[in-house]
Amino acid sequence: MSPDEPSTSQAFFELLAQSFLRAVGRPLVEPGQGAEWLYFDAPFVVVAHNTEPDPRFIYANLTAQRCFGYSWDEFTKLPSRLSAEAPDRLERQALLDAVARQGFIANYRGLRVRKSGAHFWMEDGLVWELRSEAGIRLGQAATFSSWTEA
Repeated sequence: MSPDEPSTSQAFFELLAQSFLRAVGRPLVEPGQGAEWLYFDAPFVVVAHNTEPDPRFIYANLTAQRCFGYSWDEFTKLPSRLSAEAPDRLERQALLDAVARQGFIANYRGLRVRKSGAHFWMEDGLVWELRSEAGIRLGQAATFSSWTEA
């Protein structure tokens, strides 16, 4: 992991936390919990993708890496659409389109696929727009704290 990657970058953490607070109206993490805590110790998944035409993951904390079965290097090369099987991608895209319109979606449940090909349900997910303080759209992020085998 190089220092310019957002795994424990304070600037990227602030983007995640502040865009979550603006969109959802509550904090992503408790006071005193920062970039390193979110990456290494958070008991919930946090992932983010960029705004490329085929968005690619740009962030996945260790809980996400364990859940999906990808290393940081693998995750950050992965198009985010590949986190769902082909038949589930239309439903996933509809969710992302709704997030773009509304700012966030809560209580989301979606079928996802691990690197191994095994499926799981992300439960009670929250997906939000990553926007700078100036309102510039930089991607989308998701968090969920429970998942069940499919």
